[in-house]
Amino acid sequence: MSAFTFLHAADIHLDSPLRGLESYPDAPVEQIRGASRRALDNLVDLAIEEEAAFVLLAGDIFDGAWRDFNTALFFAQRMGRLRAAGIRVFLVTGNHDAASTISKNLSPPDNVRILSTNAPETISLEDLEVSIVGQGYPQRDVRDNLAADYPLAEEGRFTIGLLHTALTGRVGHESYAPVKPETLIAKGYAYWALGHVHQREIVSRDPWIVFPGAIQGRHIREEGPKGCSLVRVEEGGIREVRHHDLDVLRWRLCPLDLEGCGCEEDLWRAVHRELESAMDAADGRPVAVRLELSGRTSLHGWLHDQAQQVQEECRTRAAGLGDIWLENCRVRTQPDSETGRGLAKDSPLAGLLKTVEDLNLSRSCQDQIPELADLLSKLPPEIRGGEALFDLDDPGQLRQLQDDVKELLLGRLLRQGGGA
Repeated sequence: MSAFTFLHAADIHLDSPLRGLESYPDAPVEQIRGASRRALDNLVDLAIEEEAAFVLLAGDIFDGAWRDFNTALFFAQRMGRLRAAGIRVFLVTGNHDAASTISKNLSPPDNVRILSTNAPETISLEDLEVSIVGQGYPQRDVRDNLAADYPLAEEGRFTIGLLHTALTGRVGHESYAPVKPETLIAKGYAYWALGHVHQREIVSRDPWIVFPGAIQGRHIREEGPKGCSLVRVEEGGIREVRHHDLDVLRWRLCPLDLEGCGCEEDLWRAVHRELESAMDAADGRPVAVRLELSGRTSLHGWLHDQAQQVQEECRTRAAGLGDIWLENCRVRTQPDSETGRGLAKDSPLAGLLKTVEDLNLSRSCQDQIPELADLLSKLPPEIRGGEALFDLDDPGQLRQLQDDVKELLLGRLLRQGGGA
């Protein structure tokens, strides 16, 4: 068996919008809109540069709700570049592809092979003594164990499994095509090329079971480097599996502990250091950051009362540093002491805060508060759940919302003399 190299990528979500930045006037709009395209270009460039024998795409090439057929044209053109370089492409459809009108009408160049959605299909590459086995999604919601029907590896054959799956479940991802890693291992394949989970993860090294992650982060929950896996094969075995960055804009969550910060000057120094650290970690790419201010500090009341002002000041300071943008600034601090917070138990403010404290925010509270249910019904789906930045099904986020309301009331009313 000759030596060869292949690339494994997944979850391209071509032309899917990056969330949390476009509404800001100083944001890099063109970089945001074109990020997934440029990341795909980087994948194609890498395949050509490495003289890859083939490229594996493990699902979710397109985004389910996206209907612009220029997206399909762009994808076909990039696959055409690989065709001109003699590089084959093998892909399975994922849950987003199955829901996409684009993928259903896709006519890629003849170097691209879309594996069957009806049953596992085996592609034999006789020149490399390689078999690629895979099955795509016939519809979005696949709850069956697709891998159960994958054939056992043929003796002496380098076999690759291509699968879009959540395995036994991953946070933030629907449990599509569930399967235990032990089931994959028992098939005898040399490499499992997985997709669906947007965070890179090496599940196993013997055999290799790999989620390469998305090629471009789309929001703050997809922070850090994004890219593909480059796999080198020699003498019938895997010599190297290496992550290669492809992303063009990076996201970073910045927890900032303000304990010990006693004045505004201390705060801004700490913010400046955190923003510079985020820029350094982005390796020269533009970076979008979310600051989460935490810890016990005497600035607690002021931070909650002036949260909007603090956010705008952080945004201004970020803009002055270069290619860095503030996606959000969240205040999660605590008071450094209870001084000044003692209230008479029978005071109106104490009663109000007790009412907020006793709230039990949950899905069930929508039935008890008609106004809340009406408001929630008017929110768009992307705000109410899924990959949104606020998940109404998350008890932790609901509790945080409750705490924010309490701190806002306390800060505003005490400032206006309401603590008497």
